[in-house]
Amino acid sequence: MTNPFLSFPTFDLERNGVRIHGRIGGQGAPLLLLHGHPQTHAIWHRVAPALAERFTVVALDLRGYGDSGRPVADAGHRVYSKREMALDALDAMRHHGFERFGVLAHDRGARVAHRLAADHPAAVERMLLLDIAPTLAMYEHTSEAFAKAYWHWFFLIQPPPLPEALIASDPVRYVRSVMGGRHAGLAPFAPEVLAEYERCAAIAGTAESICEDYRASATIDLEHDRADIAAGRRLAQPLRVLWGEHGAVGKAFDVLALWRERAAEVSGRALPCGHYVPEEAPDALLAEALAFFSSPPQAGATP
Repeated sequence: MTNPFLSFPTFDLERNGVRIHGRIGGQGAPLLLLHGHPQTHAIWHRVAPALAERFTVVALDLRGYGDSGRPVADAGHRVYSKREMALDALDAMRHHGFERFGVLAHDRGARVAHRLAADHPAAVERMLLLDIAPTLAMYEHTSEAFAKAYWHWFFLIQPPPLPEALIASDPVRYVRSVMGGRHAGLAPFAPEVLAEYERCAAIAGTAESICEDYRASATIDLEHDRADIAAGRRLAQPLRVLWGEHGAVGKAFDVLALWRERAAEVSGRALPCGHYVPEEAPDALLAEALAFFSSPPQAGATP
């Protein structure tokens, strides 16, 4: 691979027996990057080199994805809860000496980022989330159009072993079907990066991990979200949300209104792309990220 980001040094650490894999590079304030499904940290290859000129970039593979570990599922789906994934991310940042940092996250990674900011508000200075509305709101406001576009949300949470078996029977086909079935097809994905997604999807245990990620989001993650709402807890960090104007999220939901129910300071807009913002609209995303993460801290916030 010739992309400079994919030449950044890699690291592996372990938390509670689960390996977490990632890359680190650059200089300046720390910025955590979290990817979505069914991808890996390689989604950032078009924006991370420029970000690394201003920030110390830490890009992780979520547990169950990429070259991170695939722990055995538990009955309550806690092992793949966003709370556990958030602790993975927090541990990785602390491993590199960062107690407070910004977060740029897409899709599943953005759901992890939401939980990270909710559970560990002192650690997250500000967040930029890509192409999601809050998980609970998306389930509660599911429409026919959303269900058709996000069929995998409802397929992956079915009881084992059927979803796992279907994915594992041809993981490359699964990746290409899910990613290629959206707005721009497979055209936005660099061949060597698409090959990386396919390689990781074929690693033993990936199908089970993907399903458990989504089962957790439909069960224990919703419990955590409802507990936040019942307690009146809202995100205090500056939050910016971007979504693809050709994607399902912005068409099916009032993204800003839903986030304003969960966070005190929210801004955002649609970008001229579909779901895979970092690969479909890297220049627009880079401009947004540089402006947002270079902004002065909130008045009264810890430097």
